[in-house]
Amino acid sequence: MSGLKIKKGDRVIVLSGKDKGKEGVVHQALPAEGKVVVEGVNTAKRHRAARSATDTGGIIHIDKPIDASNVALISPKDGKATRVGYKVVDGKKVRVCKRTGVEIP
Repeated sequence: MSGLKIKKGDRVIVLSGKDKGKEGVVHQALPAEGKVVVEGVNTAKRHRAARSATDTGGIIHIDKPIDASNVALISPKDGKATRVGYKVVDGKKVRVCKRTGVEIP
C-alpha cells in the first residue's frame, strides 16, 4: 500500500482494536507497510539489559505499528475524526479535511 494520507506529526484517533478511542500523535509513518506508529497506542513491554555501568536496564515500553486503516485524522477545526482529501491550491497539492474543507497543515 502506498500513498498514506496520514503523515508524521498528525493528531489521530484510533477507530478499532484494543486501543479504540485513544488519541495520539503519529510518531512515524511506514507507507510501504501501510502502518503508522502512534504515541501511547499499541504499546509493548520489552526487557532490556544494562548496556554500561551507568545505563540501568529494566522493562521499557515501546510503541508498535498499527494499521493506518484503523486510525482517522482529527480535524484541526472541530476536533472530530475526518477523512483526508487533496486539493490544488496555488499550484501545490495540499491535504484537506473532508468534513470541513479546511487545509491540514
